[in-house]
Amino acid sequence: MSIEVPAGVRKVAESLDDVPAYVYDLAGLDRHAAGVRAALAGTEICYAVKANPDPEVLRVLAPHVDGFEVSSGGEFAHIRTVLPEVPLSFGGPGKTGAELALAPSAYRWHVESPAELRRLREPADVLLRVNLDVPVAGAALAMGGGATPFGMDPGGVSECLALLGSSPVRLRGVHAHLASGLAAPGLLALAEAVLTYGRSLGLREFNLGGGMAVSYTRPEERFDWAAYGAGLRELARPGETLRVEPGRALTAYCGWYLTTVLDVKRVHGERFAVLSGGTHHLRTPVTKGHDQPFVVLPRGGPGRASGDGEDGPVTLVGRLCTPKDVFARRVTASLAVGDVVAFAMAGAYAWNISHHDFLMHPKPEFHYLS
Repeated sequence: MSIEVPAGVRKVAESLDDVPAYVYDLAGLDRHAAGVRAALAGTEICYAVKANPDPEVLRVLAPHVDGFEVSSGGEFAHIRTVLPEVPLSFGGPGKTGAELALAPSAYRWHVESPAELRRLREPADVLLRVNLDVPVAGAALAMGGGATPFGMDPGGVSECLALLGSSPVRLRGVHAHLASGLAAPGLLALAEAVLTYGRSLGLREFNLGGGMAVSYTRPEERFDWAAYGAGLRELARPGETLRVEPGRALTAYCGWYLTTVLDVKRVHGERFAVLSGGTHHLRTPVTKGHDQPFVVLPRGGPGRASGDGEDGPVTLVGRLCTPKDVFARRVTASLAVGDVVAFAMAGAYAWNISHHDFLMHPKPEFHYLS
């Protein structure tokens, strides 16, 4: 596995101390988002803010997307502060009364249940979130396709349709996010199922969700945006609006997490490298159960000078008081005290999903390459 480290990331690594750092390659993100926009011509793009709400990331994405999808009142307020005029779609399986009051100011409101629809008291443009009983084989994470707390089965949708006559809302279409981690053919199959169902209700607007596959074991293998866009154009009928909600697949590749090696040691024959950071900064690998891809940037130092660096299996761990604080297990690497480990693909579900305050270690620094 060969990973190219941008020159700007290497420059930050040269002066890194014991406080870890996130580095966002905004120029790379801009190029990637522009490519996705071109590939999905004819389909609306709504960025899923939960993947990475960093203001600088949002500003780079804004020209390439048609709106942003949020899942909480906090995300809603955050986007309104950073980008006040962008269209916002609001989703999420549980919404408070304060959040429901935001419905009239949302571009689209994703209704999760008949009970939620009854609680909407003001005019709003809504999509009914559907959970269809369709195969989601091969998905990294199933959000639908059976009994999950997300969306409604056809019975729930029918109940909502019966309520619309006495509701102030305006039904625009359906929303479905059934699975994550699928390649283009799998997502297109789900899209066809959602379109067939929505058309049976006489609807013409379809939010097909996200779920584009991202491989942490083979970072060089990217989602086939061109095939996906072409497939969606073939599925669409005149007068219909198709919308997708990519998150991880848009921003994962722009982020790097840099941390220094504090110690290299053997315990019962196994070699460990203890890093200055931890999963309180980058929770992704322990959450998804993978080895986070990385590059070692040697800097010398007391450990390497004493011959501490060797080329062999090593487990990369943080300095939290838990055996679950692991970035990668038994990977081959030559490293020593003072070196920098640059973890790639840290631009989505990384800093923002991590348990920042555990042990009260310093927060990482943030750097932006433009």
